Amino acid sequence: MTIGLGLGTSRYPFDAAREYWAWVEQCEKGHVDSIWQTDRLVSTEPMLECIATMAALAGATARMRFGMNVASIALRDPLLTAKQLATIDVLSEGRLLPAFGIGSAVSRDYTATGTPTKARGRKANEALELVSRLWSEESVSFDGTFFKYDEASIAPRPVNPDIPLWIGGSSEVAMKRTARYGTGWLGGIDTPEQAAVMVRGIKAALVDTGRSIDEDHYGATFSFRIGSGEDSASKQTADGLKARTGKDPSRFMVTGDADAVIARAEEYIAGGCSKFVCMPIARNASEMTEQTRLFIDHVLPAFEGR
Repeated sequence: MTIGLGLGTSRYPFDAAREYWAWVEQCEKGHVDSIWQTDRLVSTEPMLECIATMAALAGATARMRFGMNVASIALRDPLLTAKQLATIDVLSEGRLLPAFGIGSAVSRDYTATGTPTKARGRKANEALELVSRLWSEESVSFDGTFFKYDEASIAPRPVNPDIPLWIGGSSEVAMKRTARYGTGWLGGIDTPEQAAVMVRGIKAALVDTGRSIDEDHYGATFSFRIGSGEDSASKQTADGLKARTGKDPSRFMVTGDADAVIARAEEYIAGGCSKFVCMPIARNASEMTEQTRLFIDHVLPAFEGR
């Protein structure tokens, strides 16, 4: 098991594009494993569109990998998505980390557009199969409930023959979906205990599908703030997590010194996760830069060589 720690953004905390690119350069030079962008289309807060962000990162970086955390595949056309991501993978020389989910049924991405949610899981399953096949097969024909393809093909296909197809979600259905279609799992708002349950459940479901997932392909996401945790950004994050989960937010985020962040990552590792999307809690570019500096200087060294 190889440990990899990346950084992610949800809300866009920068006032200008140059601040974002300065942060990306900081991550690149600081040997952050990867950069991730949350997917949300309808939002009153500034949030970058995740696939467009991947394309921009492909041209702005040379070492880091980058991924979507996670893209709602049921809202996207699988042919267009497969083509977009294959293009990004080619232009980045195989550094793309695609990850997909279905999104919440109460998400504004669905409700604001009147998009039906009842069958979004079955639609996502068809889309995942199509994306995977378009990446690997010369020609794809498919007769499904939601999609019908007649000898569809894309070129160029991804340069990475083992391009990831990670699946998000925290339900029993997500376990089965990952076991059937995924090459990995990426947790969202999950405590270490919940992530461990998902890892065990996916491994059990893999027995039924006859497939396998590499031990290195289980990931977790958590928010962090290296500091007292009494600042307004930390309190706002905690309030949001409590409202969303109805539970103690301290198990979904971590504040304190770097050792507290390291200890939380170790809890996830004990449950079977080895890849991380760590989300700095920051209100602006200055705070984002400082949180990233502390992460690079004091958290990453604890996992070097592991």
